[in-house]
Amino acid sequence: MLEVFVISYCLYFLVSIYTSFMQIGFVKNAKNMRPIILDENRYAEAANYTIEKEKVTIVSSFYSFILFIIWIGFGLKTLDSLILIESSILKAVVFINLFIIINWLLGLPFDLYSTFKLDKKYGFSNMTPALFIKDTIKTGILFLLFGSIVIAAISWIIGNFSTWWIWGFVFIFAVIILINMLYPVIRDKMFDKFEALKDKELEEKIINLLNQVGFKSSGVFSVDASKRDNRLNAYFGGLGSTKRVVLFDTLIEKLSHNELLAVLGHELGHFKNGDILKNIGIMGVVMFVFFAIFGNLSDEIFLGLGLNNEPYAIIAVFLLFSPILSFFLMPLISLISRHNEYAADEFGSNMQSKEDLISALLKLANENKSFPLSHPLYIFFYYSHPPLVERFKELGYNVHENSEEALKDSIYADAN
Repeated sequence: MLEVFVISYCLYFLVSIYTSFMQIGFVKNAKNMRPIILDENRYAEAANYTIEKEKVTIVSSFYSFILFIIWIGFGLKTLDSLILIESSILKAVVFINLFIIINWLLGLPFDLYSTFKLDKKYGFSNMTPALFIKDTIKTGILFLLFGSIVIAAISWIIGNFSTWWIWGFVFIFAVIILINMLYPVIRDKMFDKFEALKDKELEEKIINLLNQVGFKSSGVFSVDASKRDNRLNAYFGGLGSTKRVVLFDTLIEKLSHNELLAVLGHELGHFKNGDILKNIGIMGVVMFVFFAIFGNLSDEIFLGLGLNNEPYAIIAVFLLFSPILSFFLMPLISLISRHNEYAADEFGSNMQSKEDLISALLKLANENKSFPLSHPLYIFFYYSHPPLVERFKELGYNVHENSEEALKDSIYADAN
């Protein structure tokens, strides 16, 4: 049985590497084409960023594969031998925390390179070493506190129920719902500075837009995202009474009122079409499958890894092998997601106008340096949103027929 998982991981590794190489070759060729969607300078810059980022992904994948071999070869067994704790719950908490921390430390060089080298080179990252350390400490505290509670609870469930995987699924699913509810509150209190919109005219327009579709929120906020990153974004965070509209300060600065309303109209399309509940349902089904598989593993797997069939080992195997299932399920989930994005675009354009949504998407693509073309295989595995070219096509905007000057006029029109 262990051989099946190892072969599956090798297949996952080879497919991901092959896909990255195909993407690099595709973007290199597309880079020499006449620019579309982006202006000439940003088109080339976005292509270079995509290529460099994918090269980092390839190196990271090789690195992760080596770590995987080490973990299944002797790493898990060695870690187990170092933790001499009789309590199964306490041992699980210590073992899993150390397993995650070691993986995080070993992956830290890639995070540092991406944040302080690659993203700064292309004008994205505003992160400082002090802020990075501060964020890391806060994240670590949250992880050790809440993560340990979750690990202990799952360990107790495993030790007390023969069909633990069913109850474990119910518990983890409830935890994820709770995290989604608390997410904007945690971000507000520990990481970001949430403020009421200073532009009261814009706030009134947004509230009117929310009222049109019956979206009740706890407020509309601006967040100082620019202290970390220059990318443009917005999101609806929270569930129930914690729902709030959050606009990045970078987005408010770059988009006009009508463009912002078109973007929010798109997000409201997800709400109106029930995509949020659909996504929760899909996530629940996927998690149930995961728990059903990992809750019924044979003892051979644990013997092959040199571990006992105990809570700490079950959770470790889950964490080690679940990325394989996630990777091969993602194409189906992404296909559903892309369909929902088209519907949300249509809703957003009807709420405001197609012209406003197109103009907003053009600005978002340019400011975020989103290269508009990708290899079909890469889209198949990784794109949760339709390619920009296809989104514009559905909106009736033919990117190939618009001259560079027309694009510039749309992109750099006065946002005020």
